[in-house]
Amino acid sequence: MNEFISMAPDVKLGEDVKLSKFINLYGCEVGDHTKIGAFVEVQKNAKIGRNCKISSHTFVCEGVVIEDNVFVGHNVTFINDSYPRATTPDGQMQTEKDWVVEKTLVKRGASIGSGATILSRVIIGENAIIGAGSVVTRNVPDNAIVAGVPARVLRSLDEEKTLMQ
Repeated sequence: MNEFISMAPDVKLGEDVKLSKFINLYGCEVGDHTKIGAFVEVQKNAKIGRNCKISSHTFVCEGVVIEDNVFVGHNVTFINDSYPRATTPDGQMQTEKDWVVEKTLVKRGASIGSGATILSRVIIGENAIIGAGSVVTRNVPDNAIVAGVPARVLRSLDEEKTLMQ
């Protein structure tokens, strides 16, 4: 293993996975033929499907499931807690037992633009496109193109195809 990759022994890698330098993987699964760029962290209990591209400086936290054929641009951040706190109500540092992981699902064929933030408890639909810099706060329908802060549906891929004809 490369000295510039931090990978825990419990990581499950598929066949022909391509790993760049300076990545951190632990307790996660990565599917066949997926490419992970530099300075990416994938936390425990996160799953990345087959034939995905996870670009540099991206953070995939616990509770995120990315299905097959998904593109994730540079510097994308996933969130898994709607109300994060450093301490408990009595002032003690929080531990894993003090909160519940909130899940996020990115469905097959979706594309997430660079600099996007994906909040927890969100489903990004099949083949959806998330514009660069968007903040996704709610579910995105299949084949939708969304952008903005917060992200809003601009049009569907079907409409896009009609505009290009």
